[in-house]
Amino acid sequence: MIAPETIARIKELMLEASVYEDDLDESFILGGGPGGQKTNKTSNVVRLCHEPSGLSVRCSETRSRETNRWLARRQLSGLILEKESGIKTAARQAREKIRRQKRRRSRRQKQKMLDDKHAHSAKKAARRQPIPDCCD
Repeated sequence: MIAPETIARIKELMLEASVYEDDLDESFILGGGPGGQKTNKTSNVVRLCHEPSGLSVRCSETRSRETNRWLARRQLSGLILEKESGIKTAARQAREKIRRQKRRRSRRQKQKMLDDKHAHSAKKAARRQPIPDCCD
């Protein structure tokens, strides 16, 4: 259950983003994923569509439908504010950073990295002591 203070903050965020209950199209979807039988049998996933902006949000963070309703409103309000202001949220920046890290390197980048590694290993090999001939 969400605390009344949290609900009040979400309502303030909705007002700031100009999201009104009349503009929202709310539907409930059958859940899935971890959570067992409770999630798979009940329609606890909330999908919110904001008709004026055309944005839609799907929330299935918890097993509670009521909690997901408020979390979806918070997500939608944040998304609208982000779109209006052009400033990316911390969560979106983190997602994009991970995506960049996982991105495959180009052939040129890969070749440059390998050349640097070969140069470094050659430098280290030149520092090694020569192996003495023990069988003479």
